[in-house]
Amino acid sequence: MPTSVIIMFFILASSPKLALSSNNFPLAKHKYCKDICGNIQIPFPFGTTKECYLSIEFWVTCNHKSFDPPKLFWEDTEIEITNISLNGQMTLLQPIAHDCYDRNGVNTSYSNTWIDLTERYFTVSSTANKFTIVGCDTYAYVSGNRLGRNFTAGCTAMCSSEVDLTEGECAGAGCCQTTIPKNAWQIQVELQSYSNYTDVSDFSRCGYAFVVEDSAFKFSKDNLTNLSNVTSLPMVVDWAIGSGTCQEAESDASSYACLSANSECYKPMHSVGYRCRCANGFEGNPYVDLGCIDIDECTNKTQNNCTKNEYCKNTQGSYKCSCPKNYKGDGIGKDGCKFFPKEQNMRIAFILIGVASGIITLLLAIILLYMELKRRSQRKTKRRFFLQNGGHVLQEKLARREASPEMVTIFSSSELEKATSNFSNSMIIGRGGFGTVYKGVLADRRTVAIKRSIRVDPTQIEQFINEVVVLSQINHRNVVRLLGCCLETDVPLLVYEFVNNGTLSSHLHNEAKARALDWSMRLKIAAETAGVLSYLHSSASTPVIHRDVKSDNILLDHTFTAKVSDFGASKLVPVDLVQLSTMVQGTFGYLDPEYMQTNQLTEKSDVYSFGVVLLELVTGRRALSFNRSVEEKNLANYFLYVLKQGLLFEIIDENVAGLGNREQISAVCKLAKECLNVRGEDRPSMKEVAMELEGLILGGRHSWTRNIENEEEMENLIGVRSSVGYDSICRDHIALPINGGR
Repeated sequence: MPTSVIIMFFILASSPKLALSSNNFPLAKHKYCKDICGNIQIPFPFGTTKECYLSIEFWVTCNHKSFDPPKLFWEDTEIEITNISLNGQMTLLQPIAHDCYDRNGVNTSYSNTWIDLTERYFTVSSTANKFTIVGCDTYAYVSGNRLGRNFTAGCTAMCSSEVDLTEGECAGAGCCQTTIPKNAWQIQVELQSYSNYTDVSDFSRCGYAFVVEDSAFKFSKDNLTNLSNVTSLPMVVDWAIGSGTCQEAESDASSYACLSANSECYKPMHSVGYRCRCANGFEGNPYVDLGCIDIDECTNKTQNNCTKNEYCKNTQGSYKCSCPKNYKGDGIGKDGCKFFPKEQNMRIAFILIGVASGIITLLLAIILLYMELKRRSQRKTKRRFFLQNGGHVLQEKLARREASPEMVTIFSSSELEKATSNFSNSMIIGRGGFGTVYKGVLADRRTVAIKRSIRVDPTQIEQFINEVVVLSQINHRNVVRLLGCCLETDVPLLVYEFVNNGTLSSHLHNEAKARALDWSMRLKIAAETAGVLSYLHSSASTPVIHRDVKSDNILLDHTFTAKVSDFGASKLVPVDLVQLSTMVQGTFGYLDPEYMQTNQLTEKSDVYSFGVVLLELVTGRRALSFNRSVEEKNLANYFLYVLKQGLLFEIIDENVAGLGNREQISAVCKLAKECLNVRGEDRPSMKEVAMELEGLILGGRHSWTRNIENEEEMENLIGVRSSVGYDSICRDHIALPINGGR
């Protein structure tokens, strides 16, 4: 390990940041509670015994039998704690995941890491940590749970020679870093190699992945070999009390944690729950009765601004400067006390009144001038954003009658700010990889969905405007209609019709809602969605590839009619092109494996993603679930596996399984299997898929594949055929593209 890393790690591991033992306030809940282990402070709500901690989640163990000096561990685990801060952070030592090979590409050792905190109290700090991988032929991803939802993030580190590496730089060559999402309480780190290090075995044979405190790790070329000698690195955990707000906590005096009389409650910036702190002018432990004590500002000149002519008097939570005898003044600040004869007091008073009046008048003039300049600046800024986001291009297209004004409305930013209460958090109805969606009510009382989009690349303004114009003209009953846009903000705002019954995903993966979604409704939703994609691919004036087909992007109205949404990743396809070369975008679990390998986007990429949606409708399972076994994690892989085993109906959702629809379910599964072909050219078109689903609804046969003449042939389809699958492209995990960068 480089000297800089060793020194940094040593400081973090052995020097606590919470040096409170020299102060007069208590740290522990009771006098008999242990408040130090070795050189690590143990402030309440943490404690080593039941009567000394707030709840079992804050239990720590001091091991003085095996270590000298003793070491502090979390609960009864082997997770070592190197620091606990009353500011709401705790530093833990976490193991490093590794994947090593010999010169022949044979795996010699492998380990991954699993971090499982208590969701209600502890989360991995998104600001203090970075997900880091080191190696010259490795990719890794960190996945887990946050706010009741799964997440996945990945990184790739590659190099062909030691010359490619740069000391201290972690940008993809030998080292790659990315951030951890907020409020993550469960994390799994896994890594793999592209070529088993056979191409770089003379200087690198291992890959490493870990979540580490950002300030505790600086990449060095030596890390390719010497990280094998490091068993763990520090990781920062944010802690808070419970999961409610301060208002909720204060309403229950029996469980309220801010016990000190001079403490106050506040909401942490990057975690759920609440924390306590001493009020201004006080210091100590706010979680302990009498834990916050007054700061004597008068004993330290840096904590008060009394001048040499003034007396400093300490008060509870503050201090007061006063003038000595024979001096006049307010006793505040520099030269606050001056000697004045009595006869001059009146004259000075009039002078002070005149000066104060002049200052007030000048301040009012400055404020009015500032407000006027601010209004002008805002107008200029709006105009600059309007031009920057392609407003003049859109106006020219409307003027040339390429689109009628009724098709798309250009909204002002003030209209949409008023509609969303200035984009209040309470109006947020969804977040995604391509923007945040707000509910809004326009001046004409129309309820709309307003999407704050990702930043538009200046070189792609023309394409963005073309997409707005084209999508605004798509008048299909199963597409969420684009009503208009606002280009006066730093990122474009898109205005859509409002669909009020939530997403298909929220219905399929909620036990109560799923029971109400019977087979006929699911088949209808599948047919409507397929019809939309067929229309976009084949019937739109300019073909559109959606590129992010998933159950989260299929909305349902009050009659359970499907509405395809979120065209933030969509691509317009010129009629003379069959495929597009693009950066891979989409959602893990739905991504076309051929697209991931080649970066070539075709309409068959949507067909693959729709095949996964069909599986969700039939099985009720999520496309990607880290709560299931390795075999069942990826729904597409598991589906193909059970088909080979002839066990299809063991994974069918019990809410739709029945003798009356067994043949239809089998037909839909066959259709999904064809959609999941690895080779895009072997998949049907969306038009053929839509015809097949419409045929099932009408009771006819519109199959674009061979006709199934009898039930025995259907059973052979379900139990035998094995030509479709990920094969070497994707087995247990979703492979990150080599050219995907960070």
